[in-house]
Amino acid sequence: MKYYIIAGEASGDLHGSNLIRALKRKDPDAHIRCWGGDLMREAGGTLVKHYKEMAFMGFIEVVLNLWKIFKNIAFCKADIAQFRPDTIIFVDYSGFNLRIAKWARKAGFGTQYYISPQLWASREKRIEKIKRDIDRMYVILPFEKAFYEDKHGYPVHFVGHPLIDALAQKPEVSEPLFRKEHRLSADKPIIALLPGSRKQEVEKMLRTMLSVAGHFPEYEFVIAGAPSLDGDFYAPYLNTPNVKFVLNKTYDLLGMAHAALVTSGTATLETALFNVPQVVCYKANWVSYQIAKRIITLKYISLVNLIMDKEVVKELIQEELHTTALVSELKKITEGPARDAMLRAYDELSEKLGGKGASDKVAELIVTNT
Repeated sequence: MKYYIIAGEASGDLHGSNLIRALKRKDPDAHIRCWGGDLMREAGGTLVKHYKEMAFMGFIEVVLNLWKIFKNIAFCKADIAQFRPDTIIFVDYSGFNLRIAKWARKAGFGTQYYISPQLWASREKRIEKIKRDIDRMYVILPFEKAFYEDKHGYPVHFVGHPLIDALAQKPEVSEPLFRKEHRLSADKPIIALLPGSRKQEVEKMLRTMLSVAGHFPEYEFVIAGAPSLDGDFYAPYLNTPNVKFVLNKTYDLLGMAHAALVTSGTATLETALFNVPQVVCYKANWVSYQIAKRIITLKYISLVNLIMDKEVVKELIQEELHTTALVSELKKITEGPARDAMLRAYDELSEKLGGKGASDKVAELIVTNT
C-alpha cells in the first residue's frame, strides 16, 4: 500500500521514523512518501519536505511567515494528489495538518492521525474538525482517551507513548568516551541545557539558562544542540568557562546528566524518562504569550505535570524565568529531598505511559484500517 506521512518538527521526525519502520514490518510492500526529517528518510521514507523549512514558533512568527506556510500547503496538496496514497497519516503538527486533512477528506483520501493535536490545551472547538476530517485517531497520553471519548463522544485508540520505544532502542554509550570525544570534564557532574529546537526558542531561552552557570562552578553545563540547527548558530553562547556544547546528542547527554534546565515541550517528558531532575522553562514573544495566556487554560505547561496532574517539576514561565529563580530551583534538585521526591514521581509517570510497543500498535491499526 501507499502511505503519505506528514510531520513538521524534530519530535515528529523521531516518532515518524519509528512508525515507518513498523509499517514496513507490517506491510513489506509499503511505499511511503513523507514530510519530516533525516530520521524518517533513513527509516525508508521518500522525503518531500524537511521540517527545517517549516519550523515557525508563536503567533507573530507565524503571521510573518504566512506566505511560506500557504505555499507549503499548496505544494503538499499537489504532491498528495499526484502520489494518490491509500491513506494519509498526520503526526502532530496540527496547524498545518488539520488544513491538509480538510482538503484530503473532500478529495476522497483516507485520514489517520497519530499523536493528537493538543485540543485539551487550547481551542477545544477544533474537535468538530477532527470529527469531520479524521477517520481514526491514535493518542499517546493516558488522559486523552477520556477527553475524546467521554467528553466529546469521539472514539480513539490509546497506544502508549512512542518515547518509551525510542529510549529502549537507544544504544549504550560509554560516558568516559563521550566526555573525551566532546571535550567535557572527566569528572564534573553535568547540568544539561535543552533550550528548544527552533531558533526563536533558543534565542529567548539560552542566555537566561546560561546566566546560572557562574553560580555552580562545581558543575559543567552542556548545551544540547538541536538537529534542526547548525552548530555555528550556537557559537555566540559558548564563551562561559564551564559551558560546553554537543550537537544532536541529546539522549546521550541526558543519559549521563545530573540535572537539567529544559524548555517546555516534549523534552520535559524525555528528560523525566531518563530520570533527570529538571526545571522547566518557558518564555515567548510578549504578544504571543499574551494571546496564548488567554486561550490556554491548563494548570501546567509541562507534559510531566499534565500527565501526573500535580506539580512534579517546577515551571518558570515568562516573567518568573530569571537568574535568581533558576539558581534557587536548580539548587533544590541537585541534591536533597526535592530531588528524591521528583525521582520517585518519575517512576509513577513511567507506569502511566502504557509501556512499550506504541509504534507497532499504531502500524497494525493503520494497516488493518486502510
